[in-house]
Amino acid sequence: MPAPPPLSVQIFGHDRDAATRAAQRFFKERRVAIHGVDVTRKPMARAELGRFVQKLGARALLDETSKAYRDGGLAYLRMDDAEIVERLLATPALLRLPLVRFGNEVSAGRHEATWKAWLSRP
Repeated sequence: MPAPPPLSVQIFGHDRDAATRAAQRFFKERRVAIHGVDVTRKPMARAELGRFVQKLGARALLDETSKAYRDGGLAYLRMDDAEIVERLLATPALLRLPLVRFGNEVSAGRHEATWKAWLSRP
């Protein structure tokens, strides 16, 4: 009987972000292979961001506590999902990090309970 494929996750974030480092540590401790993408060096592709938007919604990906959000005055704007996506693509600092993809499952932000649930499934 062949061995099951090793578990792996894709983490979008950057090394200066504490939540991204926590996600990396969480998966390393559980011996899950990590494919990290530094969004400051390589911005997310529209299609990749679209996967997260489709599952979570654009507003869930917007970090309303970030400096870029405050400095951009976005709290005073009414934006639909398409406008939010355009802003996220133009300014990666607005993303709620880390964005984690495990197969077809995704999460935005630090959600250790969700990550544990992913790993406990057969």
